[in-house]
Order: sequence, then C-alpha cells, then structure tokens
Amino acid sequence: MSVFSFLVQQIINGLSLGAMYSLIAVGFTLFFGVIDLINFAHGEIFMLGAFIALTTIGAITGSGILTGSIFLVIVIVFLVTMSVSGLVGAAIERTVIKPLRGASNFMTLLITMGVSIIIRESVMLFYPNGANPKAFPNLLPAGSISIGGAIIKYQQIFLLVVAAVTVILFYIFINKTEYGRFMRATSQDKEAALMMGIDIDKVIFITFVVGSALGALGGVLNGMYYNIIKFNMGFLSGIKGFSAAVVGGLGNIYGAVVGGLLLGFLEMSAAAFIPGGSKYQDVISFLIVILFLIFKPSGIFGEKAYEKV
Repeated sequence: MSVFSFLVQQIINGLSLGAMYSLIAVGFTLFFGVIDLINFAHGEIFMLGAFIALTTIGAITGSGILTGSIFLVIVIVFLVTMSVSGLVGAAIERTVIKPLRGASNFMTLLITMGVSIIIRESVMLFYPNGANPKAFPNLLPAGSISIGGAIIKYQQIFLLVVAAVTVILFYIFINKTEYGRFMRATSQDKEAALMMGIDIDKVIFITFVVGSALGALGGVLNGMYYNIIKFNMGFLSGIKGFSAAVVGGLGNIYGAVVGGLLLGFLEMSAAAFIPGGSKYQDVISFLIVILFLIFKPSGIFGEKAYEKV
C-alpha cells in the first residue's frame, strides 16, 4: 500500500469514527447550549438506541413482512429507534430534569449520572442475556470500493452519508424552523425569550427529544459499523462525545461536528502511526482534550458563544 493510499485509508477510518462521535457531541452541545445542562445520561441513550434498533430488526425479520426490502428495513429501524429514544429523552426531562430546574449544576450533574446508571443496569438485567455482547445484523451488502489502493467499505460510505444528511437536516431545523429559532433565542437569553412569549418549557422538552434522537442514531450507526453492541458501550462513547463537544466548543453546534471528526481522526492516527497505538488511542484522545482544557478551554469555536445553537 502506497503512502497516499495509506493516508486516504486512515482519513476515511477517522471520519467514520468521528461521524459517530459528532452525533453524540451535537446532543451534548444542544443540551448545554439551550439549558446549560451537561447530560451524562446521553451516552446511555446512545447505547439504548443500538438495543432498540436490534430489537426492531428482530421484530421485522421475524415477521417476514419486509424480506428483501433492505432499504425500507433500515428506514423503519432509524425511525423507530429515534422516535422511541426521543420519548425516553422526553420522559427523562419531564420526570427528572424539570423538577430540578433552578437547582445547582452539581445537583443536575449527579442526577443525570444516576439516570445513566439506571439505564445501563436496566439493559443488562432486563434485556435477554443483556450482560453479553450482542451481534448486530449486517443490514448492508458486503463489499467495498478502492480509491488509489485504499479500501472503503460500504458501511463506511453509508455511515458518512447518513451522518452528513443528519447534520444538514439538523442545521435546517435549527436555522429555518420556528422551534429552531426558539431554541436559539432561549440559548442566548432565557429571560428575554420568555418576555417575547416563547414557551421555554416546550423548548426544553423538544431539546431533549431532538438531542436524544440524534444520540440514538449514533448508536445504530455504531452497531451497523462494528456489528456488535454491549450494554456498557454508552459510558465511554458518551465521554468521547462530550470530549468532542469540549474540543469543538461546548455549546456550538459547528464545533461539535468538527470536534467529533477531529477526535475520530486523532484516534485512528494514533492506532496507525504509533507502534501498538491501538492500545493507547483512548489515552491520546483524552490527552488532547486535557490540552484543550488547559490552553484553549473555550474550544475551537468557543469564541462564537453567541451563536452556540
């Protein structure tokens, strides 16, 4: 393999991993941008999305109704997973977050950590054989294309396309819809938004629905990419997503995307260019986060805080 093809291969691998981190990071930055909340249960929504998708696939294939319609199956799995996860996020907001509005940040941080533990342990205990890793069906046809000697799998192309389309649709939602404008107004000045007649309660509710749906979609893509899911996969992925949001600029939607892609690329680079680097890629990615917190705590796009949603 030539140097060029090797570099292309690592870039594609990094973008594939970074795309999943970006979807999680967008959720984190949405929660922080709109309601100043660091939701540590978000990583478990990522995991829960993968298990919801696995259950949905089993129900569809078991019925035999959509045999041969792979594209339709994927669309249904995405819609069901994002809808159910959005409802879970809404339930968390109504039952846990809403009663604690006005509480200290430390209190809400602890409560979201508690929710994350409840979700993770519930999947382990109540999902059939939930403590064991689950094989995730390969919904896409096996195969790849070659670009200058670099092998790009169909799964990677699909993941990148879905992530890109999702980010574009989210951008349109935030910038072109009424509730998107309400979110931007709430993120910039809650009191002024309230005085202008914006229903802050509904804005926060929708924020949890949208953010949870995006995180769950990342979990589905993770399952489709690695073909295996685990009940404890959400913790580390959530930390990575939060780290990506911090690197990009916590509260900035564009920073979340860039931070996720950058973190994924750095992890893949560590595995590729450092001898035995795959064992240290997590260490290196968190080292980068620490360096950002020390030397540029606002993140890459932190200076644009007034445009953070």
